[in-house]
Amino acid sequence: MANKEAPKSRCEDCEFYDYDEYYDQMYCKQELDEDEMEHFVRGQTSSCPYFKPYDEYMSVRKQN
Repeated sequence: MANKEAPKSRCEDCEFYDYDEYYDQMYCKQELDEDEMEHFVRGQTSSCPYFKPYDEYMSVRKQN
């Protein structure tokens, strides 16, 4: 059994990961094409190429 590489980016820490009140679940706001989505769902990517760390305090730091 081969070891799979751990993801380098976590959806939970990404700016594009958001809550949908209608479906009551989290989802990715980034538009992925069909091939990108297939690789992501099958776990064939080691990290998301669109990962952007979410920092809720970034705007506060800019004001200071």
